[in-house]
Amino acid sequence: MDRKEFIEKSLRLGVLTGIIGGSVFLIKRNKIDFTCSVDGVCKSCSLFTGCDLDKAKQSRNDERKKDSKQTNRREFIQKGMRLTLGASLAGVAGFAALKVSADDYVWQLDPFKCVYCGRCADYCVVTPSAVKCVHAFDLCGYCDLCGGYLKPDANARSTAAENQLCPTAAIKRKFVEDPYFEYEIDEELCIGCAKCVEGCTSFGNGSLHLQVRHDLCVNCNECSIARVCPADAFERVPASQPYKIKGDFTNKDDNNKPA
Repeated sequence: MDRKEFIEKSLRLGVLTGIIGGSVFLIKRNKIDFTCSVDGVCKSCSLFTGCDLDKAKQSRNDERKKDSKQTNRREFIQKGMRLTLGASLAGVAGFAALKVSADDYVWQLDPFKCVYCGRCADYCVVTPSAVKCVHAFDLCGYCDLCGGYLKPDANARSTAAENQLCPTAAIKRKFVEDPYFEYEIDEELCIGCAKCVEGCTSFGNGSLHLQVRHDLCVNCNECSIARVCPADAFERVPASQPYKIKGDFTNKDDNNKPA
């Protein structure tokens, strides 16, 4: 059994344990208390007849004595739930940490080479694609007329679906102050089609660009997108520095080249 398979099995076991523990907790939590309340009204009277109030009170006192000598059952179950949940989360964290080590290499897209061909959405083995649009806010002009958000032939500068360039409405437009608007990416909706990237690069500052999200990428030995990328924009980068986020208007590597 290899390391990845071992971690996956441990993760499944941890999640299953958490579910079982949670079910036990809910059953115990919703169990009816048939002892009398402090004001002397028996809680079971609404469900059963023939209740002896004095015996019920004596039973309650006996239960209190037992509770003082042993650990409260509900508290025990709650603690068990926390432990099982902690074990599950630890399994998830361990899987993510051991998926790649700092010495490994992962796939990444160079945004300065990208030609927004749309193949990232079609060829990734993950569905939807592990390539997502990200936004470099320090480059954004916060434009009202955003080329990455609005269709070129939009009939209005609004959030109406017919005016949005993104086919899945993954970009959220939010008013800041006149005439500025902020744009955020909902990565769960993003499919990596690069239509917004093309629009932003063609008519704006290029703040919208694509990146491989490593919480989604399975890090194939041979990336299926890299094989068909017309710009050869995919490359292997150290796992310790897995992203190539735009932070300037120019490629910094070009600045280091001799004139």
